[in-house]
Amino acid sequence: MSTKFTEYKGLDLPTVASEVLDFWKKNNIFEQSVTSREGNQPYVFFEGPPSANGLPGIHHVMARAIKDIFCRYKTQKGFQVKRKAGWDTHGLPVELGTEKELGITKEDIGKTISVSEYNEACKKTVMRYTDVWNDLTEKMGYWVDMQDPYVTYKSKYMETVWWLLKQIYNKDLLYKGYTIQPYSPKAGTGLSSHEVNQPGSYRDVTDTTVVAQFSPLVAKEGTEENTVSKAFRISPPLGESEGAFLAWTTTPWTLPSNTALTVGPRIDYVLVETFNQYTFRPAKVILAKNLVGKQFSKGFFESNEPSDFENFKEGDKKIPYQILAECKGSDLVGIRYEQLMKLALPHENAENAFRIISGDFVTTEDGTGIVHTAPTFGADDAKVAKEATPEVPPMLVLDANDNLVPLVDLQGKFIQGLGDYSGKYVKNEYYNDGEAPERSADVEIAIQLKEENKAFKVEKYVHSYPHCWRTDKPILYYPLDSWFIKVTEIKDRMFDLNETINWKPKATGEGRFGNWLKNANDWNLSRSRYWGIPLPIWRSEAGPEGSGEEILIGSVEELYNEIEKSIAAGFQKENPFKGFEIGNMSEENYDLVDLHKNIVDEITLVSASGKPMKRESDLIDVWFDSGSMPYAQWHYPFENKEKIDGNEDFPADFIAEGVDQTRGWFYTLHAIATLVFDKVAYKNVVSNGLVLDKNGQKMSKRLGNAADPFETLKEYGPDATRWYMISNANPWDNLKFDLDGIAEVRRKFFGTLYNTYSFFSLYANIDNFTYAEAEVPLEKRPEIDRWILSELHTLIKTVDDAYADYEPTKAARAISDFVQENLSNWYVRLCRRRFWKGEYAEDKIAAYQTLYTCLLTISKLGAPIAPFFMDKLYRDLTQATSTEQFDSVHLAEFPKYVENFVDKSLESKMGKAQTISSLVLSLRKKEMIKVRQPLQKVMIPVLNADFRAEIEAISDLIKAEVNVKEIELLDDASGILVKQIKPNFKALGPRFGKDMGLIAKKIQDFTQDKINELDRNGLLIIDLSGNSITLTKEDVEISSQDIEGLLVANSGTITVALDITLTEALRNEGIARELVNRIQNLRKDSGFEVTDKIIVHLQKNTALEKAVYENEAYIKTETLTNELIFKDKIENGIEIEFDEIKTILTITK
Repeated sequence: MSTKFTEYKGLDLPTVASEVLDFWKKNNIFEQSVTSREGNQPYVFFEGPPSANGLPGIHHVMARAIKDIFCRYKTQKGFQVKRKAGWDTHGLPVELGTEKELGITKEDIGKTISVSEYNEACKKTVMRYTDVWNDLTEKMGYWVDMQDPYVTYKSKYMETVWWLLKQIYNKDLLYKGYTIQPYSPKAGTGLSSHEVNQPGSYRDVTDTTVVAQFSPLVAKEGTEENTVSKAFRISPPLGESEGAFLAWTTTPWTLPSNTALTVGPRIDYVLVETFNQYTFRPAKVILAKNLVGKQFSKGFFESNEPSDFENFKEGDKKIPYQILAECKGSDLVGIRYEQLMKLALPHENAENAFRIISGDFVTTEDGTGIVHTAPTFGADDAKVAKEATPEVPPMLVLDANDNLVPLVDLQGKFIQGLGDYSGKYVKNEYYNDGEAPERSADVEIAIQLKEENKAFKVEKYVHSYPHCWRTDKPILYYPLDSWFIKVTEIKDRMFDLNETINWKPKATGEGRFGNWLKNANDWNLSRSRYWGIPLPIWRSEAGPEGSGEEILIGSVEELYNEIEKSIAAGFQKENPFKGFEIGNMSEENYDLVDLHKNIVDEITLVSASGKPMKRESDLIDVWFDSGSMPYAQWHYPFENKEKIDGNEDFPADFIAEGVDQTRGWFYTLHAIATLVFDKVAYKNVVSNGLVLDKNGQKMSKRLGNAADPFETLKEYGPDATRWYMISNANPWDNLKFDLDGIAEVRRKFFGTLYNTYSFFSLYANIDNFTYAEAEVPLEKRPEIDRWILSELHTLIKTVDDAYADYEPTKAARAISDFVQENLSNWYVRLCRRRFWKGEYAEDKIAAYQTLYTCLLTISKLGAPIAPFFMDKLYRDLTQATSTEQFDSVHLAEFPKYVENFVDKSLESKMGKAQTISSLVLSLRKKEMIKVRQPLQKVMIPVLNADFRAEIEAISDLIKAEVNVKEIELLDDASGILVKQIKPNFKALGPRFGKDMGLIAKKIQDFTQDKINELDRNGLLIIDLSGNSITLTKEDVEISSQDIEGLLVANSGTITVALDITLTEALRNEGIARELVNRIQNLRKDSGFEVTDKIIVHLQKNTALEKAVYENEAYIKTETLTNELIFKDKIENGIEIEFDEIKTILTITK
């Protein structure tokens, strides 16, 4: 082991990462981080599995960094943290990618390609980019066990999923229903409500909308049927077909399926006389009273003059209208109307269709207050139609196989037999690129209705419409035979359990997620696809007595035994799992089992009554796959029962994914854990925001603004990339990703830390410091050491608390501030002489020990975020000293906060020194007075005796830091500094309302004494019309005016006034300091050792000679100069120039 600290020629973060990664692999550091904590309390982490059929993006670096941080931190805190990787291998992303690659559509599967061949192709494509993902995982420093990942298509994983479904089924929480569900024609499957509510699924679209005219039918003779005349109490009755109902729709393609119109029973409706704006024929129309203004706005005018109606003719720019009568919605119920588009009739109970019904969901927010009702394509429509008496039938017709089907097929096309609409897609987005007709189905229908005098208004309308989360195409609401989980029965329990989960941010858990749980619908589990986990339900044919018998299989053993029963009954020829040994949990044994659709669909089971049973054809929602991972990754309950039942690996202490997973993985984890175990699946969850480009736009290849994660890591290294991502914004906020920001982090934070270590290693090696000496007691160390150690332990507590509270941004920023402001900019700069001057005695040893401790502690605090650089720093420090025996910082213990080291009064005092110095330096910068130019004094008003004592204690420090000769403390600043005050209207307004103007006037009239009192005490009581009002400093803005010869600045309670008058002596000292700087630079450039004594030769210059003469001892001491010689002429020297001085310089030994 080296006794020297490694020295470097420059900061190269990518090379550091590469070297450290090799070290980790060679020494199995990740494995050691787990095994070294064997027997310790576990910290359970669940990996949300990616799908390897797509390439990783820069947002995956962000997401994985967040996961990695807390696992590393908890390992440092002594927990055993196992991190099992996983691959999400089923579902739409895989299937759609495979179909694209094979050049097929869903309809080709089972025809041009067998299900078995298709599934085999899916299995190959799903793991295509595994190596790329593994490469990114390694290069970014994400520690997760990739040697033994869970894979969702493996039979063991699938068996656990079946077992979970069996538990839900046994609790009577699984049922089959024929309902209206979200459906994706391009994906060919139904979707669950949480998929439809994924972020970005609802998008603004521009559609053709129609306000259609539905004409009432004449009541049958001898009946008591309701009519428009009866509803509006009109006598004599209106003529035939007068009084058309207006109904608005944003989906004209559903109009052929209309079977009812729904009104609000308590809504006021009116009969309006007018003209149709397309055919100019007279019309009496019915709509909600509150919406007359909306429907009769543009192009209409209200009139009670008969002449306006008598004289109206085609081509007139304005159309008259008048309200004739009024009624309640309940008065309209039962009126029959003529079918709008006579393309088909409901096969069942058509006589009950085409009438006005009542529904409480009808509003007058938009449209006409009369809802076009197509029970085939709307859940609300289906519900209100079913509740009507008699029930309104949906528009279902018989197909060639005598099955009842809607007028639109599962591809999103109109079925045959509908005239010119037959075979057309209902939305142009469903056509292949370049194949869509100029006129969509909606436009064609609108044109037809216009021509037939059945369209009152046609216009474009922008509204929000749901799209499929995977195909990006619009969805339909479609009648589907699906299996559902009764989430509605346990949603209250889900909500209560969610209250115990620590969400970061809290608002997501309480708002977005909590509100979603409150309104959760039953979970549509069925998917009409091929590559996924099959629904393990077998059913017999329905007989006259009911729906038939069914069985849900919950294990391979159960399926194996049921197959054997079926073979004995003569329904199944052979067992496809022949050779499988029940109870043998080896991978080889389970490789004999494939539970995918192409295998299990060929299995016929036998019912209890001896009837054949076929499997229900659907797969299960892939989100159920991923939500099952806490149990399926361990093949529970068939193996590893103690991991779940004994709470060894369940629930998770921590998970993290994108905010969109509130409708995905976060939801399904929570739902399954509640359904099966009545527990939470996770205790703490970080919900990540989006990674956007630097302008706040979503990244995409199409826009050309997507950052390549591999190029980013190659250029800047993983440490700077991770630190930038974490420190720039809270994980749950959206990150505007900017490569310039990474470069700045590399320069400011890592560059500063690197330079601090380089400074330490240079002088420690010169003095042979190896931490071999006894620890210098705290009380024997100088105040500057005690201060930085106090700040260090305050930092330890701050960072520890931040990590523990899942606030990595607070941790990163606190570490950055400490390194840049306290350690480098203050401690090292003020102490540098202690390192390169003086004897190797207690003071210098204390300086080395203090700086070493700070660097070592920073390496541990920053290791979770910057794992490569901090490990390099840790090992560079400990290998030269053997102060710790851990092979890596990631095996070391997290620093412990020691209260005895903390001195808050010292921190306060030094904080004031930093503030005062910063103010003075900012004034120098403002006036362009270099720091090397000494100034005479700075004046500081003192607020009280404690303040005075603190400033007096740090006055020498401040003087040295800002290069002034004296500090003058002013008890009463009234004679020198003039303060000015103005009201802070933003603060006063909410507090005082209408009295704000009077209070503002009072403030502006304050005397200097009043201003000083408020500034000193933080509050002031004033009289306002006999009432006492308390003002605080937040209610005002106090500043100080500049005075001739003085510059004034303030921050909080601290004000400084800098005397910028320059005497000749001050100017000469400034020249001497500039010369010292030039000599030091030349020493370094000439390759002199820091301990070498030199001779300085300067070309004569009167002003320079005078300055050198007055400050010769200072110059020689600072530059280790034995002789300082002026010559008339110097050959081969370096020309130097500063202020008004110009000369030539050489140095020799």
